[in-house]
Amino acid sequence: GAGTNRMNRVLVAQAAAGLAAYLAERAGVDAAADDVAEPAPLRPDAPLVVVGYDGRRNSDVFARDSVEIFAGAGLRAVLLPRLLPTPVLAFAVRHLGAAAGVMVTASHNPPNDNGYKVYLGGEDEGSQIVSPADAEIAAHIQRVADAGDIAALPRSLAFETASEDVVDAYIEATAAVAPAPAGADGMTWVYTAMHGVGWETLSAILDRAGYPAPVVVSEQIEPDGSFPTVSFPNPEEPGAMDLSFAAADEARAEFVIANDPDADRLAVALPDPDGGWRRLTGNEIGLLLGWRAARLVTSRGEGEGGAAAARPSLACSLVSSPGLKAIADAHGLDFHATLTGFKWISRAPGIVYGFEEALGYLVNPETVRDKDGISAAIAVLGLAADARREGRTLGDLLAEFDETFGVFASDQVSVRTDDVAAVGAMMSALRKQHPHTVGDVPIEQVDDLLEGVDGLPPGDVLRLWLDDGSRVIVRPSGTEPKLKVYLDVRAESSADAQSRLRALADGARALLDSLA
Repeated sequence: GAGTNRMNRVLVAQAAAGLAAYLAERAGVDAAADDVAEPAPLRPDAPLVVVGYDGRRNSDVFARDSVEIFAGAGLRAVLLPRLLPTPVLAFAVRHLGAAAGVMVTASHNPPNDNGYKVYLGGEDEGSQIVSPADAEIAAHIQRVADAGDIAALPRSLAFETASEDVVDAYIEATAAVAPAPAGADGMTWVYTAMHGVGWETLSAILDRAGYPAPVVVSEQIEPDGSFPTVSFPNPEEPGAMDLSFAAADEARAEFVIANDPDADRLAVALPDPDGGWRRLTGNEIGLLLGWRAARLVTSRGEGEGGAAAARPSLACSLVSSPGLKAIADAHGLDFHATLTGFKWISRAPGIVYGFEEALGYLVNPETVRDKDGISAAIAVLGLAADARREGRTLGDLLAEFDETFGVFASDQVSVRTDDVAAVGAMMSALRKQHPHTVGDVPIEQVDDLLEGVDGLPPGDVLRLWLDDGSRVIVRPSGTEPKLKVYLDVRAESSADAQSRLRALADGARALLDSLA
């Protein structure tokens, strides 16, 4: 829509021109000045920018505007050949040696949303932007906006359209994540693309890797930016996977896999004892994939004993399950807890695997430095097929994990307000007077990440360690006027873990009520 806080062609033009100026400055080359309407000449040493787009409304228009403005600024601009998943764009940044990449997507947000996701190459290795680059790019964008006439920004049609070779290289690299073992034969599973762009790419990878085709949710398999069968195209949302469960019942499927609309997230569901379906949490999937990664590393002899600078590591956001550290410790790997977001997780030294509890997994960091729901799907299929060959299921793997490492259980509680300022006030109140208990459990230690903890950049996060080993993390939501509390416990049995988690959740709700 129109306006400075909406996604529209004016704002996209400003963003593209500002990013172009930043990249030219970073590379030490000349770009078109803000007040010059003629395109800058293309120089052989000009930075390369690759642009992708998904199936949302106007994503293709915003992408085309971007490459024309990048080319008009004298940069080498490449447009991906068609609508594609976000991980393909992230892959292309590294594969093409690009200085930057832009993905036009709003991921799993509501239909009227769209967004502009920026990656940097070079020393950033294809990760999303972080400070100080974000502020520097924003300053360039503001200068473009202050200059006024967007129609005067130089544009050029001298951009390239990438060949299918880029997509095929992603398909080849992702199929190699977990080639199908013998246990894949006859495997029955259901897949939904959630009206997004994941299916075409995933289906090619399944063929290349040797997995049987799934039963697809036909109503959701083709890209449709209006998302007609779901109110919120996020596999985490209640009801979003109902069509998948119906298809799975009819097919007597062994499990369900879902991508979100830009295919950077992955959801998995298993049959439950009552005849229904249970969505695995992001932590459950993340720990299974982390255990897989650790075993792969140690099987290659790359774990304990390596040089400090080259030691492989597992990484997750600090609000994700502490079970990943237990895996790393057991396999002699380094572990890094980062601020939320794959812009931080992907930068962990020596990373071989990373995840975030919000259904994001990085299983192939040599090729993609962002969450990738397609490569994660291939890794899950490999786990399921290996288990199946032994007469077991993904549920059995979860039980084996609990027996090996203990039961890690997680939950979230939150309080929503009508005023964003109220969230900040609640965080300030917690900082001024730390609680002594959560429920009946005493607090042993409080970490205020605004002060810098464990080498992390400052963040608006409070982390509470309880004397029974439980962990409580409080932070504002990054997208809503909401204060979120993440709860984690570790126990010897599932019953004990769930009992303690319920008590901890009750205590956290009481704490939030006292602040509201």
